[in-house]
Amino acid sequence: MAEAAGKNDDTVVIKKYANRRLYNTRSSSYITLDHLAKMTREGVDYKVLDAKTGTDITHQILTQIIMEEEATGEQMLPVSFLRQLISMYGNSMQSLIPHYLEASMDNFRTNQVKLQKAFEDSLGNNPLARLAEQNMAIFKAAASAFLPGGEKAEGAAASTGEQRDELAILREQMAEIQKKLESLGR
Repeated sequence: MAEAAGKNDDTVVIKKYANRRLYNTRSSSYITLDHLAKMTREGVDYKVLDAKTGTDITHQILTQIIMEEEATGEQMLPVSFLRQLISMYGNSMQSLIPHYLEASMDNFRTNQVKLQKAFEDSLGNNPLARLAEQNMAIFKAAASAFLPGGEKAEGAAASTGEQRDELAILREQMAEIQKKLESLGR
């Protein structure tokens, strides 16, 4: 029955064998916990099943990934939080903690997205950001004069004749510079 639930197109089934190897049934390849951590960061939905019994062991594997991340990387879970979490096991409130933690994490993610959007919006109102955009448009216009088929600056309404005139002027200036360089070299 656990395997039938894993047959959902969105859920990748990972089988864990007695020799501790993990097998991705979608890609037909053996993977590591690092692969599972990467899949988690990418938002891939997966389920880990014990290959022999078919028991869902996703929770244990995710906990193992957290333990390895905490041991090898920068620690994210403070000791006081871990102590409080451990003290809640066997407590009458234990059944409420998973829902509370899940809701807290959802709120954190929502606020993170809102903060990121507010930051991006504030950059749009920044005069320096607007100046950078104008400079980029000027640069693109200059590049289009030198590169055939180059991008035209947004909002540039120069006609083909004006572009040819500008190009002719730039070529004349380049020729003058070349002459001066040659005279200096002699």
